[in-house]
Amino acid sequence: MPSARPEHFTVPSPAGDGEIDAWLVHPADASDGEQVPVLLSIHGGPMSQYGNSWFDEFQLWAGAGYAVVYCNPHGSTGRTEAWARAIRPPEAPEAPGTGWGGSDTEDVLAVLDAALDRDPSLDRERVGVLGGSYGGYLTSWLVGHTDRFAAACSERACNNLESEEWSSDSAGYFHYKFGVTHLDRPDVYRRMSPMSYVRDIDTPMLILHAEDDLRCHVEQADQLFVALRMLGKPVEYWRFPAEGHEMSRSGSPRHRGGSAPRSSSTGSAGTSADAGPSSPGTTRRGGSDLSRARSAASSCR
Repeated sequence: MPSARPEHFTVPSPAGDGEIDAWLVHPADASDGEQVPVLLSIHGGPMSQYGNSWFDEFQLWAGAGYAVVYCNPHGSTGRTEAWARAIRPPEAPEAPGTGWGGSDTEDVLAVLDAALDRDPSLDRERVGVLGGSYGGYLTSWLVGHTDRFAAACSERACNNLESEEWSSDSAGYFHYKFGVTHLDRPDVYRRMSPMSYVRDIDTPMLILHAEDDLRCHVEQADQLFVALRMLGKPVEYWRFPAEGHEMSRSGSPRHRGGSAPRSSSTGSAGTSADAGPSSPGTTRRGGSDLSRARSAASSCR
């Protein structure tokens, strides 16, 4: 497939404290005047960053006909320490901020809006959102607070920050990052957890998680899936055996490939996809009416 060159641009942060670095990868073979579906990709961390580099996942999605928008919101590295610590909760005794789901949410939506405004070929009606780890967290958070996305893919996410604090191999991480413990201030952890807003999720969702993930335990995905199913929401869930948190980067080829659909085409809710046969040992859960949720599958590998 032809390689697509990332276009770098900056967007003023809604917080008024600097410019957000952002990029757009456009499908290399898109026809003039063609409206293309859009994927908003959110990195993990949150203290990590995208850069001016070639990224295989973005090239794969662009090759499938998607435009990919991505950025470094508050909470990312690459700028000042204050920028990276800006999403500490307001209850933190030192360097309080907006909390997860605060200025980071405002930033990624501001970048998406700027990308849609600058490129009329991007289809505003077919925008999906996806991410892994913290990116999966913010994906789950976004669809609990807005209905603007046609589909979402939340991969290896932490959806309940309270249970994440005791089930993760990095137990104690949030105490360090948030400045308060889940024992003393469980309300802080619950307020910033996507699970607290699960009743407000109406966006078709695809959940991907590895069963041996020690960083974000598989119970994080189980919680979200069970709740959405109980509420009758459109959701599909793929669990991958014998894989950990790094599955999308260093997992077995059968699982890295088996978690993505074999083909995709544009559809009424974003894109529709034929998921193809699942790889051996992979568990797929969900109803038969989930073509809209599967539309996010091709954007998650």
